[in-house]
Amino acid sequence: MAISKRFLFAILSLVFTSSVFSQILEPAKWEHSVEKISDTDYNLTFKVDLDQGWAIYSQFKIDEEGFAPQTLFEFRESEGNYKLIGKTSEPNVASKYDPVFDEDVVKFYDQAIFEQQISLINPDLNTIDVYVEYQTCDHEKCIPGDHIFTINLDGSKTEAKVVNIDERSQKLSEELKLNITGWDKYEKQDIEEKSNFSIFILGFLGGLIALLTPCVFPMIPLTVSFFTKNSGDSKKGLFNSILYGFFIFLIYVLLSIPFHLLDSLDPGILNSISTNVTLNIIFFIIFIAFAFSFFGYFELTLPQSWSAAMDSRANKIGGFIGVFFMALTLAIVSFSCTGPILGTLLGSSLTADGGAMQLTMGMSGFGLALALPFTLFAMFPKWLNSLPKSGGWLNTVKVVLGFIELALALKFLSNADLVEHWGLLKREVFIGLWIIIGIGLILYLFGKIKFPHDGPLQKLGKGRITTGILVIAFVIYLIPGLTNTKSANLKLLSGFPPPMFYSLYDKASNCPLDLNCDKDWQQGLAKAKAENKPILLDFTGWACVNCRKMEEQVWSTTEVYDILSEQYVIISLYVDDKKELPEAEQFDYLRANGTVKTIETIGDKWATFQTINFQNNSQPYYVLLNHDLELLNTTNAYEPNAEAYFEWLKTGLDNFKKSESISSFKFNN
Repeated sequence: MAISKRFLFAILSLVFTSSVFSQILEPAKWEHSVEKISDTDYNLTFKVDLDQGWAIYSQFKIDEEGFAPQTLFEFRESEGNYKLIGKTSEPNVASKYDPVFDEDVVKFYDQAIFEQQISLINPDLNTIDVYVEYQTCDHEKCIPGDHIFTINLDGSKTEAKVVNIDERSQKLSEELKLNITGWDKYEKQDIEEKSNFSIFILGFLGGLIALLTPCVFPMIPLTVSFFTKNSGDSKKGLFNSILYGFFIFLIYVLLSIPFHLLDSLDPGILNSISTNVTLNIIFFIIFIAFAFSFFGYFELTLPQSWSAAMDSRANKIGGFIGVFFMALTLAIVSFSCTGPILGTLLGSSLTADGGAMQLTMGMSGFGLALALPFTLFAMFPKWLNSLPKSGGWLNTVKVVLGFIELALALKFLSNADLVEHWGLLKREVFIGLWIIIGIGLILYLFGKIKFPHDGPLQKLGKGRITTGILVIAFVIYLIPGLTNTKSANLKLLSGFPPPMFYSLYDKASNCPLDLNCDKDWQQGLAKAKAENKPILLDFTGWACVNCRKMEEQVWSTTEVYDILSEQYVIISLYVDDKKELPEAEQFDYLRANGTVKTIETIGDKWATFQTINFQNNSQPYYVLLNHDLELLNTTNAYEPNAEAYFEWLKTGLDNFKKSESISSFKFNN
């Protein structure tokens, strides 16, 4: 029982954890002081003031095997000079569950004071160096930081010193900075977010699907009959039915409210999910569990005591509050069917930029779809006669959803595989597994295989036959994806399977659509100069869904493909590439706020490169440049309209030719 509750929270909360933004911010301000207790003993105090909404983590982990960061104090050169008396103290704050790391953590807001008592061994010691490493987070981003404090035991003030970086790191850091010009010529593009209305519609569709499950569908006639027949007054029964439906809607909306109120939660997870290997593996396991739950091998249910308590209160209290508890009882008892659907919907549809409002809209649509039948059938009770009777078809719907969950689980495993370059789920393997899942669903629909809750199949109904035919058509559509032909580009599924160049076949290039691209900035710039072509700077990611959609739906169109292959030099920089840089290329990057970011992977380098030069961290993100690093058009992001994208490229090309003509004229004169 406890596991199922954890699954629900994991889905809802993991879906709202953000990617790390590398912006120049300084949310933590440190101070220190020293108090002399005796000739040998001193009390050192470290105070950190945090900007509104920001938090810092405790020194101590609740779960020793957890992933949550810690605040670490290192008292340097203590041996032979002084000893620590006890542990470094910190504020006494209760731990809370943190969905980012799926564990209990202790975090401090506004201000935190740490204290450490020391006893001198060397009586001539006057100064102590203390190094503190920490991480601060708000609801949108996390920033690592570290400081060295030089503490004078006589109490004289010394300011906290930032960590210095060596000359090699300084040189490599400078190489990341470009002097991009031309910003004044073009307005900054607003990145279009998925509208709240579209999220509402997706939630509504998810709710309609949930209505067709055995946990919800049989409740419709029973509940409506209860209100219309047991109220004694038809008007009162109608009113209670409407109120019941409203409370169902309200309950799902209320589930999203904590995400607006708790600063410790971050409402924009999708980018983080797309690039974080651990989260992808967690989601893969969760979705597999959901699938087998739908197959009937076990049920993910909330504790029965919850529903019993709600039902008891509804009977005792009556009135408005009683109707509310009846609605809450429905939400609890139907969780085994609604939980996986709602989790799938939210995990698949929310953007990293949408925030808690998108969660509210998705929940609202879901709740409205569940609530409508109870109200409509109460208003028009004769419609109940047209409802199909409960039966084996409800379990069929549930099993079909199980196959869908199984297919979606592979997407999360694929994300982890792409980012880490494991090579487990190449494009053809991924599509092949989807075909196998599709064949399994076909065999089930036509009665060739059964699951635990299936009864004897007397005959194939129209619903099974129709669904089976649609699945057969889908499987046939997938088959060309196993080949090394132009038909392998399954445009309807762009963004779900791995990119076409992540293939078992030998490709002409390791670039989208076999285009000729570079994956290093310096090499690409040199190539553009040598070929006298403009640059398309493509900030992308291995697990970026919209990047794949752009490549397979927009870049693949004839006009766009031709202008990219013939007129541009493409530089594709993968910001989520976890491959380590050669040791000689790893370095520390000193931010403007005095903190240091360690550049260890290819993704670290290009993500920082993008943020420094374009103050943007979203993908896809496209920039057109000439050889003098001057913008040729406004920057661009996700643009699914191929014609608009082509016009944007064409304008950039025309501007490049104009700039070349001007440069040539100046040179000749």
